[in-house]
Formats: sequence, structure tokens, C-alpha cells
Amino acid sequence: MESQVRGGTRWKRFAVVMVPSVAATAAIGVALAQGALAASFSVSGQQFKVTADSLEGNGFMQYGAVDSGYTLAGDKTVRPVAVSAFNDATITNLCQSVVTPDVPIFGKVSLILKAGGNGKPVEASKLYIDLDDLTADATFSNINIGVAAADSHKGPGIKQGDKTNPYGFAQEADHASLTGVKQTAWATTAGTFKLSGLHMSISTDAKECY
Repeated sequence: MESQVRGGTRWKRFAVVMVPSVAATAAIGVALAQGALAASFSVSGQQFKVTADSLEGNGFMQYGAVDSGYTLAGDKTVRPVAVSAFNDATITNLCQSVVTPDVPIFGKVSLILKAGGNGKPVEASKLYIDLDDLTADATFSNINIGVAAADSHKGPGIKQGDKTNPYGFAQEADHASLTGVKQTAWATTAGTFKLSGLHMSISTDAKECY
């Protein structure tokens, strides 16, 4: 059984349906030990944008959760997210950007990361992405929609430390194939993340991946 999805999702619609989504971001400046999952952490007040030409993932699941963190002013806040997870994934032509506002002298400054080109895709295992907007073309093999999150066994399971109802809505699939990915996200964790052809740059022109 295969299911195809195209389009984006907004949080006004999240209570009705969660669009199966892709996790394709790099953890900058954080070294994660192989096989280890990051515990719960406070999420920053900055979203980041991600694009990828394609993602091929085995063992997909998705569930709703709440991220605790801060605004850029330092106030505590919580945000609803869709957590997408893969046992393992390969990603081609990954781009990640984050814009920091109100930098003295420069105003807005962008950090841009690119990897996974020239026939050497990004490779990830036990990959989780907390996102709130996605656009992609997607095909899912042997998908189950409406399974209880705690009973989802195709993917890596609920991430350690996630604030979610284990009996709430989830969906899962043996394999996910996504192309033309565009998303905004709040956080990513992974057991391993191999970034072939990594290039990171700073721009004072507030450039983004899209």
C-alpha cells in the first residue's frame, strides 16, 4: 500500500490531520555519540529553514508533541510540533539556514549550511525533527494512519524526553520517499549524522534556503 501527499500544513489544521513529513536538518556545533539519543532540551527562540532535493527514509513515524523553550527575549514558552522520525535516512542536496535578527552593526545575519551533493548524500540514523511547516512530494510504503504513538513499531519510537500523549494520534510507514522538500523546524536530534561535502557560511544579507 502506498500513499502520496503533496502540500503544506499549518497549525490551524494540525488538530485535523498531520501531513507526513521529512526530517532533514543538521545539528550544528553538537557532537552526538553513535546510537545515543539526545534527552529533552530547551528549544531556542529561532526557527530554521531546510530544503532537500530528496530524502529516502526507512522506518518512518510521526506524532504530535510540545517543545518547551524560550523566545529571543528570554521568556519561557511552549510550541506545538509534529515530530517526524526515521530509523535511517539518506538526504541529497541538504540546505539549512537560520537568521539571527538584531545583530549590532549588521542587523540580520544568516548561518547557512549545505551538504550531501555531488553524489554523496547525507546519512543519518535515529533521526527526529520537530517541525511546524512542510511542503514536499511524498510516497509512503505500507503506511498506517491513526495508530497510537506508543504502539508504533515501524519507526524508532517516541523520542526520550518528548512531551506527548503516548496514546495520541500517530502514523507510520516502512519506507518514505520525499522530493522537493521545504520545511521550517525548531529542533533536530540524531544518533548519527554524516554530512558529506559540508560547507558552512555566514551571510550579512539575511539569505535563506528558501
